Amino acid sequence: MALGRSKIQPRFDDPRRLLGDRLRGIYLLLAEHGGAMFGDEYFADLYSASRLGRPTIPARVLATVMILQSHEGLSDQEACDRLECDLRWQAAAGVETGACSFHPTTLVGLRNRLRSSKRPRRLFEDTKAAAVEAGVMGNRVRVLDSTPIYDAVATQDTVTQLRSAIRKLLRALDRDGPELAGQMRGVLERDDDYSGPGKPSCDWDDPAARDSLVDALVRDCLAALAAIDGEDLEGPAKDAAELLALVAGQDTEPGEDGLFRIARRVAPDRVISTVDTEARHGHKSHARKFDGFKAHLSVDPDSELIDEVVVTPANVHDSTPVEDLLATHADDEEKPTPMGDCAYGTAETLERLGEAGYEDVKAKVAPARGRAGRFGKDDFAVDLEAATVTCPAGQTVPIRTAKDGSGRADFAPHCSTCPLAERCTTAADGRSVTIHRREDLLQAHKAAQATPEWQDDYTGTRPKVERKIAHFVRRPWGGRKARVRGMARISTDADTRAAACNWARLATLGITYAGGAWTAAPP
Repeated sequence: MALGRSKIQPRFDDPRRLLGDRLRGIYLLLAEHGGAMFGDEYFADLYSASRLGRPTIPARVLATVMILQSHEGLSDQEACDRLECDLRWQAAAGVETGACSFHPTTLVGLRNRLRSSKRPRRLFEDTKAAAVEAGVMGNRVRVLDSTPIYDAVATQDTVTQLRSAIRKLLRALDRDGPELAGQMRGVLERDDDYSGPGKPSCDWDDPAARDSLVDALVRDCLAALAAIDGEDLEGPAKDAAELLALVAGQDTEPGEDGLFRIARRVAPDRVISTVDTEARHGHKSHARKFDGFKAHLSVDPDSELIDEVVVTPANVHDSTPVEDLLATHADDEEKPTPMGDCAYGTAETLERLGEAGYEDVKAKVAPARGRAGRFGKDDFAVDLEAATVTCPAGQTVPIRTAKDGSGRADFAPHCSTCPLAERCTTAADGRSVTIHRREDLLQAHKAAQATPEWQDDYTGTRPKVERKIAHFVRRPWGGRKARVRGMARISTDADTRAAACNWARLATLGITYAGGAWTAAPP
């Protein structure tokens, strides 16, 4: 079977002609230039010529449906229905009015093939290629920020996770090693066959009953792990065993009486669901918490196009993937100016960007304010050349430098008689000021961001990333909320969503494909 090819000769019932001027935006761009964007061989590398099962659906149709599905935030079934019933979709896909759609599982298979291909992000990358060729994407600034992606599974409590992890390992062993599964069942002591989902029955109002249930579940976990100790597990069984070991240890600890209880702490990288083991607890602020993942975006503020998107677990700091967000420009002679909020203004991040060749970084360094209105570090004069710090009362003390380059200035001898002591500290041993290892870098950026020029550039440019993030999450399914499980699949959806946002923006910018190249509309 051969890959399908688009029909070139338009018919009298062409939906593009039927809609006329009513076809606008991304639908018009795809209708007029979809053939140039997604040629007949666009997905040819995903299918082996020697294997059966290659779809007879034109690549343009498949790519258009994926883009518009993400643009409107639809399920696979809804997207296929749109292709059959919506004239705008039919015009964008270059099919006839009333054309039949395809089965939704075709989209599932196509995404799986894309992830394993040499160009898994082509739908997104090709939007940037068109923008660069048309001359609409500049290289002046890249504004960075992140936004939550809520996971597609329910967050599980400790009891549910313990039981689910045992059940998951049993199911994997039933498929791959029935004898080992029987051996494992023989050591489980709870009156539970672990065959069905859900939480075990318990008198949840009775603390002793809860403690007894947790202890019994943990001991079953440990017994199961002991039963398979030394076995050479592979695939799902190995993953399930590793998950069981992790879940058994992350939330529980033995008490003085020997009973295992839920620990009064939260593990730093706590697994929150055995269904999606990559989802994590996250927070955008102390008051705003969420579960799932983060989408990190790099935006060109001049064209308002997304230059890069990276998905991480929710507990990853905003600045962690900064090199990935700027990877496209790693080899550029003239690198753009990275711009971001306080999350990107830490000394470590500024140092990393400097070592990568980004000399002009506009990331806001957070002010060092004191608690309860008291003096903060910014109220002290730090003189790095003289290695001294002067307090608001005019007392100057030397900086004691540690081996790692950091330092500390102690004002204890002066605090007992200082008239400003109540406004400075409540510590019995007086006030001290910590000097960062890269205090020079922090002080330089604070001095720069205090200038009117820096503030005008920052306040006039950075809000554009907030608007682009609003576009990105405007459709909850696939933007704000994950449609699927696992970071790899969510990343595919994020790439497609970013591609849809870019094609919509390129339609607004009025790019066209003529003479074998993308060109921008005249100003």
